[in-house]
Amino acid sequence: MTANCILERVAQTKSTNDDLLERWRAGELIDPIARIAHKQTAGKGRAGRAWLALPENSICFSLAFPFKRKPAELSGLSLLVGLAVISGIAQACDLDEATLHQAGLRLKWPNDLLINNAKLGGILVEGGQATPEDLTWMIIGIGMNLRNANAIESILGSQAGLKISALDQILPAHSKLPDVEYLWLKLIASLEHHLREFDEHGFEMHQEQWKKWDNYLGQEVCISGAGKEPIYGIAQGINPTGALLLQQDNQMIAIHAGDVSLRVQP
Repeated sequence: MTANCILERVAQTKSTNDDLLERWRAGELIDPIARIAHKQTAGKGRAGRAWLALPENSICFSLAFPFKRKPAELSGLSLLVGLAVISGIAQACDLDEATLHQAGLRLKWPNDLLINNAKLGGILVEGGQATPEDLTWMIIGIGMNLRNANAIESILGSQAGLKISALDQILPAHSKLPDVEYLWLKLIASLEHHLREFDEHGFEMHQEQWKKWDNYLGQEVCISGAGKEPIYGIAQGINPTGALLLQQDNQMIAIHAGDVSLRVQP
């Protein structure tokens, strides 16, 4: 843990991402800030969707982090955050990453964590640069289910077909979930390490590592959303900037992150 990351703990707020975005827009951010809430009443997912979580069964927090890079140079950031979360989980649970991989932990492009095709958590990245001279502040929100996946899934039952998983499902029989505070601190430490490395070197050095965790590698998939016609192809990993590669007949196309939905073809 670096000394200049401010830690904030609150019982309840609408959205930790919105809290930190408001400070960024007001020019109040100086050092990195990690803000965790026991309960979020208006938690956010991508594209303005609601993020629903049961307070006793989940962890929800945001990290405001400054980059020297310009916004256009941050491609692949959400993918990098996924790798950082996996590393933080491994450290907090005292498990090696190979054990987590064997248990079914995977990443879904561009910003979800899965366990055996069921959603474990999500990543939301917002922010930008107020003026060309300023640092680029990104607000990184993370929500993850810890236990009682069935209870969470029943609450989300209106979202047809959404399968939910929780962190306790991939722990060995003799292991217990880490304390939420301990897990949070390990995740923050991992995020800070990975984000500083990203700021120096970009995403390309992590391309092959992300491919190892890619839940859809080699599968026939459909990309939909963003008001466009569905795109079909075989997922072939990502390029050095984090764009999804789709094989279509004899050509390879790159899909860049946006409001899209990735799923296996029926």
